[in-house]
Amino acid sequence: MTAFNVVRFRVKPGNEQRFIDEHRKLRPGFKGFLGGSLIKTGEQTFCMIGEWRNFQSIAAARPQMIALLDGMREMLEDLGGGLGVTDPVSGDAVVKLRATKTKTTRTKRAPAARPKKKRATANRTR
Repeated sequence: MTAFNVVRFRVKPGNEQRFIDEHRKLRPGFKGFLGGSLIKTGEQTFCMIGEWRNFQSIAAARPQMIALLDGMREMLEDLGGGLGVTDPVSGDAVVKLRATKTKTTRTKRAPAARPKKKRATANRTR
């Protein structure tokens, strides 16, 4: 089953958009990385969630992830409690929840109006 990592951040005032922009530019080439999302969880707070092929992929990519973080550290506030600027957790997925499919009623749409074709007119001379 897949694995996930979640990292919580608090961005220094005035750095929110820059932090978002830096994440938009990222094209991580981590082996086993399936994708991720940056989530704004509050004023100045964010979480990064990554999905991985397996837990070993997360462990192997940690040095590269730390290198990416090093480029953003100046934008981050210490979270307190001895955490530093991040609060990371990771682990194997143990349950996958699927969305419930619901029936949707389709409404009939009126056909789109088609432009009228112009008739070709013959040039008549008298």
